[in-house]
This record gives sequence, structure tokens and C-alpha cells, in this order.
Amino acid sequence: MYYYNTSDLLKYMSERFQKEIEKTKQPGPVLTISRQFGCPAKPIAKKLAEGLTERLKRKGQDKEWRVISKEILFEAAKELELDPSNIKYVFDYKKKGILDDILSAHLNKYYKSDRKIRNTIAKVIRNLSYDGHAIIIGRGGVAITKDIPRSLHINLEAPLEWRAVRIAEKEEMSQEDARNLAIDIDKKRQEFRDYFQGKNTDYTRFDMTFNCMTLTVDEIVNSIIEMILQRGLL
Repeated sequence: MYYYNTSDLLKYMSERFQKEIEKTKQPGPVLTISRQFGCPAKPIAKKLAEGLTERLKRKGQDKEWRVISKEILFEAAKELELDPSNIKYVFDYKKKGILDDILSAHLNKYYKSDRKIRNTIAKVIRNLSYDGHAIIIGRGGVAITKDIPRSLHINLEAPLEWRAVRIAEKEEMSQEDARNLAIDIDKKRQEFRDYFQGKNTDYTRFDMTFNCMTLTVDEIVNSIIEMILQRGLL
């Protein structure tokens, strides 16, 4: 049985998507937000969606920007004909052990490999991005949608110690534990992106990177909206 490697997968998705573009409307617009653990991605995405939707209403357009995160889990599960709980471990950046994988394949007729689940996640993200007016948080979105012309890719970062303080307060843990958790989650998120973009490649580059320690949510949102307007994505 043949499996696509990372470069083959991306090439296949890009070529297939290009054919769809030629047949139908231009895809997008879509925004992706990648972030280091502890950065306020959800508040930023929420304000972005509200601000962009309001601008569309002023122009007389009955469209709404959507923040997409958990929807990816449910859509991927639906596509795979599985309960969301059966694939949630992938969204939590976990992997099955080799033994668990073998046993599941033999004992469960609904078994789906990690590869199948991740590729389905990519398909769901592509479809949502194609529909447009979508803000996708994480899930390797930058790698999966980078070739869409009407897209903008945001990265949120901040010093580790600053993030550790925020995480410790939110999760009610020590700063040391919060620091270790941030390092662990950052590593897993990078590994998740690497699956789609290839390790140590420059296939994806963020369009805008913000320091969440020195910039407020409103300042970041306003800067992103200004760039969206300049690029004609609204």
C-alpha cells in the first residue's frame, strides 16, 4: 500500500485544490492563528471575527466571520464516521503506541490510523477555508492553507516567563509546572505543524508575528484588520 509522504501530500492537496479553484469561485478569505501556549489566541480571534463581521455589515454584506477550532474535531469525526471522543487524542497532541495501534487495527472495525485522522483534519480545514470568512486557530492551519491566495497567517508569541505567570494563574498551578507545561505544549504543536509542512522546511512563513507581552489584544486586532484591508481580503 502506498502512503503519501509530507511533500507528496502537500503537492497533491495543492494541485487538487487548484483544479477546484478553476471550476468554481476563488477560495477564502481565511486567517490562521498559530500561538505559543499561554498567548491569548481565542480573545484575539473573537474580536477579529466581531470587527470583520461589523465591517461587512456596513458594506451591506450579509456574511459573518467565524472562529473555527472545536468545529474541526466534530467535522473530522463526522467524515471518519467516528465519535469525536475517539479522535480527540490527536487534537490533544497525543499519539498511540505501536502496540495500541496494532491491537486497535485488529480488534476495532472502525479503526482509523493517526495518519488517516490527521489527513482528514487537513481536508476539513481546506473545506472550511475554501468556504471563506474563517479564522482557524491552530491545528496546523498555516501549513494546510498557505497556498490559498486570499489568506493571512498570524503568529502569537511571548517570553516564556510571562506566559508561565498567566498559565499558573489560569490553571492554578506553580510557575515551574506552568513553565514546563508551556514548553511541552509548544513542542507538540510544532510537531503537529511539522506533519503537514515537513520538518526543518520553510514551506510556511507567518505573515505577521506579535509579541503578546508588549501589545494589547486590541492593538493586535487593529493591526491585523489594517493588514486585511490593505490586502483586500475583506
